[in-house]
Amino acid sequence: MSTTEEEPDTKKDHINKIVLSDEVQQAIEQVLQSSDPLDHPDFDPTDYVNQLFPNEQSLSNIDDVIAKMEYDISLIDDNIRSVVRGQVNTGENGRAALKEAQQSISQLFGLITDIKSRAEKTEDMVKEITRDIKQLDSAKNNLTYAITTLNHLHMLVGGVENLKQLAERRQYGEILNPLQAIIEVNQHFQQYSEITQIQTLSSQVQQIQSELATQITEDFKNFFSPVSGGQPSANRMTITQLKDACQVASVLDKPVKKNILKWYINLQLQEYVQLFHENQDIAWLDKIDKRYAWVKRHLLDFEEKYGTIFPLDWELSERITVQFCSITREELTKIMSRRRTEIDVKLLLFAIQKTAAFEQLLDKRFIGATLGETKPAEVAASEKPSFMDLIGVCFKPYLDIYTDSIDRSLGELIDQFAQQNQQQITPKDGNASVFPNCAELFVFYKKCMVQCTQLSNEKPMYDLTLIFKKYLREYSSKVLEARIPKLQQSSSATSISNSMSLLTKDLQNLSTAAGQVIHNFLKEGEAPRFTMDDIRKICYVLATAEYCLETVQQLEDKLKEKIEKSYVSRVDLSDEKDVFHRIISNCIQLLVQDLDTGCEQSLTMMTKMSWHNISNVGDQSSFVNQIVINLKQSVPVIRDNLASSRKYYTQFCHKFVNSFIPKYINTLYKLRPTTSGSGSSSGSMVNSASGSSLSEGANNPSSNPAGNILGCEQLLLDTHSLKTVLMDLPSIGSQVQRKPPASYTKVVVKGMAKAEMIIKVVMQPIYPSTLYIEQYLKLLPESSVVEFHKILEMKSVKKIEQQQLVELYKRSCPQQTVQSSGAGDGHMVAASGNAGGGDAPLSQSQQAAALAATAISGAGSSIIALGDSLMDKGRIKKIENLIKNRLPN
Repeated sequence: MSTTEEEPDTKKDHINKIVLSDEVQQAIEQVLQSSDPLDHPDFDPTDYVNQLFPNEQSLSNIDDVIAKMEYDISLIDDNIRSVVRGQVNTGENGRAALKEAQQSISQLFGLITDIKSRAEKTEDMVKEITRDIKQLDSAKNNLTYAITTLNHLHMLVGGVENLKQLAERRQYGEILNPLQAIIEVNQHFQQYSEITQIQTLSSQVQQIQSELATQITEDFKNFFSPVSGGQPSANRMTITQLKDACQVASVLDKPVKKNILKWYINLQLQEYVQLFHENQDIAWLDKIDKRYAWVKRHLLDFEEKYGTIFPLDWELSERITVQFCSITREELTKIMSRRRTEIDVKLLLFAIQKTAAFEQLLDKRFIGATLGETKPAEVAASEKPSFMDLIGVCFKPYLDIYTDSIDRSLGELIDQFAQQNQQQITPKDGNASVFPNCAELFVFYKKCMVQCTQLSNEKPMYDLTLIFKKYLREYSSKVLEARIPKLQQSSSATSISNSMSLLTKDLQNLSTAAGQVIHNFLKEGEAPRFTMDDIRKICYVLATAEYCLETVQQLEDKLKEKIEKSYVSRVDLSDEKDVFHRIISNCIQLLVQDLDTGCEQSLTMMTKMSWHNISNVGDQSSFVNQIVINLKQSVPVIRDNLASSRKYYTQFCHKFVNSFIPKYINTLYKLRPTTSGSGSSSGSMVNSASGSSLSEGANNPSSNPAGNILGCEQLLLDTHSLKTVLMDLPSIGSQVQRKPPASYTKVVVKGMAKAEMIIKVVMQPIYPSTLYIEQYLKLLPESSVVEFHKILEMKSVKKIEQQQLVELYKRSCPQQTVQSSGAGDGHMVAASGNAGGGDAPLSQSQQAAALAATAISGAGSSIIALGDSLMDKGRIKKIENLIKNRLPN
């Protein structure tokens, strides 16, 4: 039963649901363009009804809605019926239209066939009419060709006889025009060469050309040959006849003109070859300018006397010059190969300069039309003809003499600069410039590069690049690095070593030895520092290295621009730029080291203060004042002398704070700014401290849990003051206040914030211990076990309580990397021992001083141990304090 009921429903849904394709739906939308929801493809009846009747009150007008729906349905039905009825006659109308079209095509085909037949008849009629005209036209062309051929034949026969007569009388001016005509006519009759008469006439024309060539050549030789007996020859031609003969030679075969030019050019240069033979003194390079003077004088004489004889298109002056250049190149090559040992750079450059000047003159004087005859066609087409290197190419195998000379000259120049180092005075006007000899070096480089570009831009230019690289390194080591001031620490290390020997030589006479040690320490004074002149010298070197770095980059670009393309990839001055980068970095490191050294005394004073005994918090401490004084004394001098190197001054500030802040934090770890809750106190540098245990503190809440924290408050005030000073460090002591770079501010804020957090952690009471650990992790989330130990030492917490707190700390943050205390102490010692900050290694003198200080410290401990049995403890305590006060921290 249920199945029967479901089937009609399914069928009904299938009938009512109409699914249209996307293309059909788009076509309907374009035609209807309706906004009615009923016309939408995704129409949902439920949503539509809900929109019509959103609530029960809206059902009151349901009858109106239904009436409107029924009206719309009836309207649609009427439209559908109209469309259906309109489609009844569509098939019949289509068949009628098709039949009508077929009839029209048949009629059109008949018309086209009729037109085609008529066109064929018309064509036949036209051919019949024009047949006689074509015959007449063909006869006319044949008659015209025959008449023209007869005229040419008459001209050839008569012209041959006329040419023979004119040639015998050497009337070259009258020969020119008929000769050209006969040569052209003879070319016309080459197609009839099988005819005997034509062949005979052609042979006569060729014989006349050969006789004219021989005759004109002899006439030239007779005219320009030396006159015998002082009287001119009877058959000697006039200049006018020679001029006409040149025109005739231009009409004859090319070899005729070529042979005449070759003979005449050799005749013109015969004197030059004999005068500048390789065995003559005038042929050597020191008189090379006489060669060029001779050819210039000879060309002027030739053009004045005989320039009008030869046609302009023969370019005879240029041809003589090209042949002169070729002979000169060959002669110079032979003589330089034979006398190579006599060539020095001065002579070579003299010859090259004179040759280059002469070639430039030729480029201006001639167009180079004849140069292409001696070069490949593709080269001649792609390059503008030039006389450059036409002679100078012979000097290229000897350019190593020039580069060797540049090598020697630069070596002498660098040695001269190195000797001037002691005489140079550092500018004290507050603005470091560059070394004058640095500018001299690059001016010399530029001069050499320009000179070498004129000589050759191939291998000699590359060799010159290698020489430049060599002496850039020489300048950096012998001039710049040699000018960097050195700290004199050897005497200090020697005195410390002598003091050690006093302590270990005779332990029985302890009082005398200890007194001598103290006297030596007091005599030696504090750690050595650079003077203000030394600071200026370092800035001077830094500014010069920066100038060299920028100029070397420009030099590299210019070399790549000038050198031949195949060598461009081999021009690389990156190693030399790295050298100047290293010098700049070293200068910055020395400035940081010196400023750091000045602050170390203040940090040492900081460790000697009794922070746990401070009774009230006042102004900033004296050690802060000393640091500020040190910064105000040194930083303005550095800033003024690096005014033209702002980026390196900023780098200096970065490196200083990166070095000073960790040292300041390490110094904080050495302090004991607070006492334990029990109220007992100890010295600021003594590691043993008394205080209540964790359990006692927990059971006695009435006692002061953090002890005296006034020292911490004072430290917090001092740290904030230091932070303010460091934030203004780039502009300290300057009338113009500039905002420091954001990267610098970030480093200072992060580093000093950690120092402040350490002090705040020290101020916190250690019990309840869980709360203390929680506060510690909030203030120092990136801390380690080693730092936790150090902070507990700052709070003077007992060892057993430290162990309990450390275990609790480890349980609270198991993800932290646990480091051994020994490794942490070693790291701290390494950090404090590096006076320069950063990653720079200690110098030998610094290492010696550090080893000596370690040995003295050990010896001091031995002395104190022996003193307990030999002398009173009060005197030994004084010795220990004095030794500790004099040892570097």
